[in-house]
Amino acid sequence: MGDTTVTTTESRETAASSSVADEVSSPVADEVSSPVADEGRSPVADRTGRGLLRRLRTPRRPRLWFEILLIAVSYWTYSLVRNAVPEQRAEALRNADWIWKVEHQLGIAVEESINHAVNSVTWLIVGMNYYYATLHFVVTLGVLVWLYRRHPGRYAATRTVLFATTGVALVGYYLYPLAPPRLMNGSLFIDTVMVHQTWGSMASGDLKNMSNQYAAMPSMHIGWSLWCGLTILALTTVPWVRVLGILYPALTLVVIVATANHFWLDAVGGLICLGFGYAVARVWYGAQPYALPRLVPARGGGPLLSSRT
Repeated sequence: MGDTTVTTTESRETAASSSVADEVSSPVADEVSSPVADEGRSPVADRTGRGLLRRLRTPRRPRLWFEILLIAVSYWTYSLVRNAVPEQRAEALRNADWIWKVEHQLGIAVEESINHAVNSVTWLIVGMNYYYATLHFVVTLGVLVWLYRRHPGRYAATRTVLFATTGVALVGYYLYPLAPPRLMNGSLFIDTVMVHQTWGSMASGDLKNMSNQYAAMPSMHIGWSLWCGLTILALTTVPWVRVLGILYPALTLVVIVATANHFWLDAVGGLICLGFGYAVARVWYGAQPYALPRLVPARGGGPLLSSRT
């Protein structure tokens, strides 16, 4: 009886001592071991493809110097590759004849009529020549700058759409050389830049030797202008600006046809390429670009960077 009591008391005291020791030692052990464990896990996780991929897919504040360099190098590469594609004149002319026949069968072969009608109004066609040569770049760069300043969280994803669209267009230029209407056999169309002696196209006049003249399919004038229009329409709330976003690709479509630089079906090719660009961005970022947060943390874990709409 006494032995049992003593044993029980000692056991309780031992258990209590062990419990106190555990409580005292556990935080110390955690403080010592946790950094080691974290130190062992974090670098490994960061070095894995999954960790890197997760960081690349997370919207972050873009760096101005990097974006300028990326755009410059990308456009230089695009121009180099596009102009390096074999022109294949004979095949390009055959493809143009085929496109023209298909459009006749579809009842949409009105490019010639539009080209001749607009060309009869000198001030209008000259304005379209300059529109074709300049706004393609000016408006696109303007939208990129606006995205960078006002929608930093959506900038990278929306820029990815544009880059993927342009990249897949290069495949089209390589696989399907196509002469623009103004270069078709039979002189059905008027080369408005040549006739009016305006600086309106890299593929006409003195600049024609600097560009591949048989890379009309798909039309990046449509791909880029529609990208601009959709971006403006989706992200701005100012009514008249949204109207401009709708009108810009529509007017661009009229311009590329009136100047005889593209068929209607070239525009369809540009639309398909743009759809591919949006699909790439959706897969990469897990959401459509315009659905991503407008604000993002500053690099280095700082507070959210805000900007007015």
